[in-house]
Amino acid sequence: MLHRRSLLLAAAVSLSLVTLGGQAATMKSKKMNFHAYLTGLSQVPPVHAQGLGTMTGTLDPKTKLFKYVITYMNLTGPAVAAHFHGPAMEGANAGVVVPIPAPLDSPIMQSVKLTDAQIADLTAGKWYVNIHTAAHKSGEIRGQVMSGPLSN
Repeated sequence: MLHRRSLLLAAAVSLSLVTLGGQAATMKSKKMNFHAYLTGLSQVPPVHAQGLGTMTGTLDPKTKLFKYVITYMNLTGPAVAAHFHGPAMEGANAGVVVPIPAPLDSPIMQSVKLTDAQIADLTAGKWYVNIHTAAHKSGEIRGQVMSGPLSN
């Protein structure tokens, strides 16, 4: 009787592990959506300018490819640089983790392969994106990158 219970318990544990492993594999293979709203008031310190923008992105955890689109308008001049920064929570500054190559005309459509450490910071909400102009060399508009699709 004890042997039978042990076999049943072992079978139940094995089935649970297989199920959890399958769920983890499914979660790791699902593409993840990200978004940011870019404004001058999100800069640290804030910039009082009219520029606005959005960033939408998709991360494929299997290939580690992060595809993103950044749109913006009403900057004080042409974008001279753009970057993803981190790790930093909202209200804090950090160094560049992913430079955004030219051309920087809106919309910017790019992709980049990320490292595991970059993916960990991105999914933890520790990245922000900002766009720099000649008038605002440290950044004119900025937005914290959050998980989930862009909402209206």
